Amino acid sequence: MRHIHLDEGLRLRFPSRSEDFDQGVEVGMIAALMDMGMSDFTRRLSKANIEQIRPLATKFGYHLLEGEGDEDWVEVAFRNGPARPKLKLVHSVG
Repeated sequence: MRHIHLDEGLRLRFPSRSEDFDQGVEVGMIAALMDMGMSDFTRRLSKANIEQIRPLATKFGYHLLEGEGDEDWVEVAFRNGPARPKLKLVHSVG
């Protein structure tokens, strides 16, 4: 049994369920956020789920940026749209 992080300070756990169930809830939560079209969001995810979430994110047009974590968890930033920042040409005076 582990905690599933829904949002900052909001966690769920399902005491009588398996790890597979927990992973399914985590993937479903991420899929719902991407389906809502959020431009970017960050969640703490199980490292075991990253390779399952990555192709789903690609299908939705998101890029994953993995941050800090430990042996079980990692902070993952999801960004929708181009991976590179949009650059703007600025003319200098003088």
